[in-house]
Amino acid sequence: QVQLVESGGGLVQPGGSLRLSCAASGIIFNIYTMGWYRQAPGKQRELVARITDSGHTNYAGSVKGRFTISRDNAKNTVYLQMNSLKPEDTAVYYCSAGSIITTDYWGQGTQVTISS
Repeated sequence: QVQLVESGGGLVQPGGSLRLSCAASGIIFNIYTMGWYRQAPGKQRELVARITDSGHTNYAGSVKGRFTISRDNAKNTVYLQMNSLKPEDTAVYYCSAGSIITTDYWGQGTQVTISS
């Protein structure tokens, strides 16, 4: 049974930081491309960042320079370090596992709220 369990969400003031974690089980973690997506109310789910099995990363333009995705294959965990947070970063953040062109599995999501 595949599980992707996100943690680390919460309420932060603008300019603050959060680190999201996603612990995976039931998959051969180190062969998957792992990603973070987000969905704000009334909007479509969008890609935030992705890291391939070989460590190549790509980011949405809106978060480039502020967010960093990383993975620890020994812990079957992917991280999203989020700095300089803005109100428009408020969303439910989802972890994903798949390939460059497909998403095979989703986590349940974690709420991130940026507000003063």
